[in-house]
Amino acid sequence: MSATPVYSPAQLDYGLDAPTDRITKSVECLIGLEQVENDPFCFAIRVAAPLPEDLEQAKTLVVRVEGRRLQGTVRHSERLEDDSLRLEVEPD
Repeated sequence: MSATPVYSPAQLDYGLDAPTDRITKSVECLIGLEQVENDPFCFAIRVAAPLPEDLEQAKTLVVRVEGRRLQGTVRHSERLEDDSLRLEVEPD
């Protein structure tokens, strides 16, 4: 990706699997929305560093950004060279 992502302030609620149940955490951070190549139904977010240490293990995600609410199941996460995290999400 050659373009510099545009980041907006967002509220992230993310679910983590625990041995007996699911834990939900919330964080305010900067994100950029991206399209997922060859998948018109999914979306991706790029979360700027610094990151919550357990965000890479997120199973579910609710994003509130610029008056929009997006939610879904995390299908793939990838740490990028600039220390940001890209999460591909399948909407619910």
